Amino acid sequence: MDYRKIITIEAGKRSGKPCVRGMRITVTDVLEYLAGGMSVPAILADFPELTEEDIRACLAFAADRERRLAVVGG
Repeated sequence: MDYRKIITIEAGKRSGKPCVRGMRITVTDVLEYLAGGMSVPAILADFPELTEEDIRACLAFAADRERRLAVVGG
């Protein structure tokens, strides 16, 4: 998945953290909901502006970031 079309980074928004489609919902927010046990349908019900593709983009972004950290730290 090409998350770059969904995950945006703007200096003045949420302190420059990666956000979903320019909204104020960060990748970290979505990952923390998932890690806390929220299901995708529950997240979508609480945040109707999000889509399943947005959630997959957050996961792809995190996986890519992890992969890059492993290369730099390796």
